[in-house]
Amino acid sequence: QVQLVESGGGLVQPGGSLRLSCVASGSVFSIIVMGWYRQAPGKQRELVATLARGGKTNYADSVKGRFTISRDNAKNTVYLQMNSLKPEDTAVYYCNVVDGTFTDYWGQGTQVTVSS
Repeated sequence: QVQLVESGGGLVQPGGSLRLSCVASGSVFSIIVMGWYRQAPGKQRELVATLARGGKTNYADSVKGRFTISRDNAKNTVYLQMNSLKPEDTAVYYCNVVDGTFTDYWGQGTQVTVSS
C-alpha cells in the first residue's frame, strides 16, 4: 500500500507559476511510476506528466515546455513545476503512483485555479 499527500495548489494569475508536491509513504520501494493527472469541471481526468523509475518522462502535449516533473528520492516526493500557467490549466491535480503489481494509487487532489 502507498499513501499520497499532495500540496501546493492555489490561485495564480495567467503567466504565473506554481509547484505541486506529492509525498509518498508506505511501500514506496515498490513504486515504478510517479505522475500527475488533472480533471477540469465537466471533463475526464487526463494525464499531465509521468516519471518512471529509470528517469523517463512523459508529458501531455498541452504542457510540454511549461511543466516539469521531478522527484526527490530521499524525501519520497514527486514535484510538478508549472510555469506560464494558462486559464485552461485550471483543474484539480491528482498525484498518481503505480507499483510493481501495476496497482494505481491516488492522492486526494489539489485545486489549481488560473485566473486574473
